[in-house]
Amino acid sequence: MLLKLFLPFAFGYFLSFLYRVVNVVIAPDLVQEFGLNANQMGFISSIYLLTFALCQLPLGLLLDRYESRKVSAALLLLAALGALVFSCADSAIGLLIGRGLIGIGVSACLMAAFTAYANLLPSQKLPLVNGLQLMAGGLGVVSASTPVQWFLTWGDWRLLFQALAIASVLSSILVYTLVPKYNIRSQGLNLGQQLFQLWQVVKSPRFYQLAPLSVATQGVFGAFVGLWSGYWLRDYLALSETEAAQVILTMALAMTAGFVVLGWLAANLQRFGISAYVVSVSGMVVYIVSQWVIIQELSQWHHLWWSVSGFFGTSGVLMYAYLSQAVPKGLVGRVNTSLNLCVFVVAFACQWGLGVVVNLWPADAQGVYPQSAYATAWLWGLGLQLLALAWLLYNTISSNNNAHQAETR
Repeated sequence: MLLKLFLPFAFGYFLSFLYRVVNVVIAPDLVQEFGLNANQMGFISSIYLLTFALCQLPLGLLLDRYESRKVSAALLLLAALGALVFSCADSAIGLLIGRGLIGIGVSACLMAAFTAYANLLPSQKLPLVNGLQLMAGGLGVVSASTPVQWFLTWGDWRLLFQALAIASVLSSILVYTLVPKYNIRSQGLNLGQQLFQLWQVVKSPRFYQLAPLSVATQGVFGAFVGLWSGYWLRDYLALSETEAAQVILTMALAMTAGFVVLGWLAANLQRFGISAYVVSVSGMVVYIVSQWVIIQELSQWHHLWWSVSGFFGTSGVLMYAYLSQAVPKGLVGRVNTSLNLCVFVVAFACQWGLGVVVNLWPADAQGVYPQSAYATAWLWGLGLQLLALAWLLYNTISSNNNAHQAETR
C-alpha cells in the first residue's frame, strides 16, 4: 500500500516544485522577450504563491470532507490548463494568468499527501514519510536547474510548459486511480462547525507561538529558491549562467537531502524524548546563520554555504508533522493548510517584495541591478526571520516561567 500511496503524491509534488522554481532558469528569457523589470518579474513569479495561498483554507475544509485523491486529482487538471495558458502567452498578462492557474492547480499536492498519510499511516511514521514526500519536491528543484538548462539548449520555455501540462494530466490520473481510499472522519460536520474547529486550532498557543518562525523561514527560503537565488548568483556574484546553475543544483541536492535526513532524524529522536519541534527549531537557527554568512560574504565557498542554506532551509517543514501529531485526525487537513496558508502568503510577499526593493535601484544597460539592491532586500528577509525567532524565544521563556510558578504554588 505504501508505494501506491506515496508514488502518485510524490510525482505530483515533484511537478509542483518544478513549476514553483522553474522561473529561476527561464527568467532571463522572459525578461528579454517581454521586457520585464525586477518588480514585474517578481510579481509574475509570486502570483503562483498568492493563488496557492488563497486556496489553502478552502482546501483544508475539502480535505477534511473528501478524499485526498479526489481533491488533488481534480486540481491537477487546472495546473495542466495553467501550463498551456503560460506556454501560449503573448503578454505579461498571459504569463500572470497561466502562473496563477498553476498555483491553484498544485495547491493540494503537498497537503493532500500529508492528510492522506495522517489518515492511513501510524503517527510515528509521519516525520519520515513527510520527509520523503518533501524529497520529491527537492528533486523538482534539482530538475529545474541543470536539466532545464539542458532542455532549453534544444527547445524553448514554451515547449517546456507544454510538456509540463502533459505531465500534470498524467499525475492527475495516477493520483485518482492508485491512491488507496480511506474513511472521512468529519463528514457529518457542517461548514460552520468545521470553521469553528479551525478557529479553535489557529488561536491555540501551540499554533500561534510555533508557527511564525516556521512561516518566516519557509517564506524567505521559498522566495529565494523560487526566483531570487538565480538573480543573486548571476548579478550579485557575477557568476556565469553555467556556474549559477551548478550552485543552484548543489543547493537543490542539499535541500533534497535535508528533507529526508531531517525527517529521518526527527522520527528517530522521538524515542529519546526529542521532538520534531526541537529538530525543526535548531535547523531553522542554522539556516538563519547561513544566510548571514552569504549576505556578508564571510566565505567564498559558495557551494558549501548554499548547500548549508538548502539543507537547513527545509527545517521549518518539520512543524507540519509536529502539529499533525498534536491534533485529532479529523483536524489534520485544516491544521496543515492553515500553516501552509501563512507560509505561502509570506512567500508571496517576500518574492514580490524583494523585487520591489531591488527595483528601487536603477538597473544598468544590461538590466543588472547593483549589489546593494540585492543585499538590502535579503537583509529585510533576514530581519523578518529574526523577529519570528525572538517571538518564539519570548513565548518559550514565558511558558516555562508560568509552568515553574504553577509548580511552586
